[in-house]
Amino acid sequence: MSRKEMSRLYGTLPMLTGAHCHAVIDTEALCRNYRALRARAGGARCICVIKADAYGHGAPEAARALAHEGCRHFAVSALEEALAVREAVADAEILIFGNVLPEQVELLLAHRLTVTLFSATEAEALAREAARLGGSLLAHIKLDTGMNRLGFPVCTEAARRESLGEIEALFAREGIKVTGIYSHFATADEEDGAPTREQAARFFEVTEALEKKGFAPGLRHICNSAGVLGYPEYAADAVRLGIALYGYAPNGAEDVTLSPVMRLETSVTHLHTMPEGAHLGYGGTYAATEPRQIATLGIGYADGWLRAYTGATVTVHTAKGDVHAPVVGRICMDQCMLDVTGLPVACGDRVTLFGQNVAELEALAERAHTIPYECLCLISARVPREKKA
Repeated sequence: MSRKEMSRLYGTLPMLTGAHCHAVIDTEALCRNYRALRARAGGARCICVIKADAYGHGAPEAARALAHEGCRHFAVSALEEALAVREAVADAEILIFGNVLPEQVELLLAHRLTVTLFSATEAEALAREAARLGGSLLAHIKLDTGMNRLGFPVCTEAARRESLGEIEALFAREGIKVTGIYSHFATADEEDGAPTREQAARFFEVTEALEKKGFAPGLRHICNSAGVLGYPEYAADAVRLGIALYGYAPNGAEDVTLSPVMRLETSVTHLHTMPEGAHLGYGGTYAATEPRQIATLGIGYADGWLRAYTGATVTVHTAKGDVHAPVVGRICMDQCMLDVTGLPVACGDRVTLFGQNVAELEALAERAHTIPYECLCLISARVPREKKA
């Protein structure tokens, strides 16, 4: 694999061949997932969420692949991420979910980036600076319909009236050009659908009130991945595709075929026999009741292979075929160990930790009492991302 086909996320380390571990990124799988989700969204536009460097997959490469597939709407968390995507895709519409500062307005205008307005105070500060610079910021208005994180509050009648007045003022405010309005489902991946339906009702009540008063709210979107898969009736003008793009259905939907985009790999760096009665690794938590063959792998929690994954089963690709082995002992910062007793494992054998199928990462997430989102995002910056050939 040549240097040009690999990258490090936000990295300053030199790129060398033979890395201790790497993540294989399948952009064809990413595009297949996009097509499947786009079909599920009907006629709604698809906003591809590539924040956190595309959930650890590499945002520039993901943006280019999705743009080639026809996507022209992307969303990120911060200005820095937006600038990286703008460099990758010159003509995309890029929405920033998070907070931006008045001193960043000049960059926002220069790169045609879309900001989120979530309060009158924040909107006024940005509009004032944009007007001073002689420009108009592209903006989507964020409604808080029940997440209680960011947004103009609309969960009570009194809050809705006040927020509507503040939002209406934004349409006439110099320095602001409203091009969309959105909210975010909090529990669309949960069994109880009542909170999701309530959030949708609040959202559409506000957008319809604006339209009745002659305001054009622009692109309306409330569905995240769970919303697209579980509540396609709320697709509105656009949907936001997040974790599902990368192969994982947050609500366990089985009627859409998704493929993992990342495959995490390492190799066997050492083999030895642990004698009966010996203890393995930090804390000596794994004891040999009989001689055991131990394989050391070149990956640890500094790479995002969490200590909580101890006990998981991984796949070793041997000369005699694939075998499965458990992770034993405490996972170290840079290494971990497998019990490969009785298996035809050799030094140098490739090991797949997850990504051959959806179940592998989901099992790791369950073991760590977390979700696949976090497992993917925690694959660290020192792990090279290698585009699948």
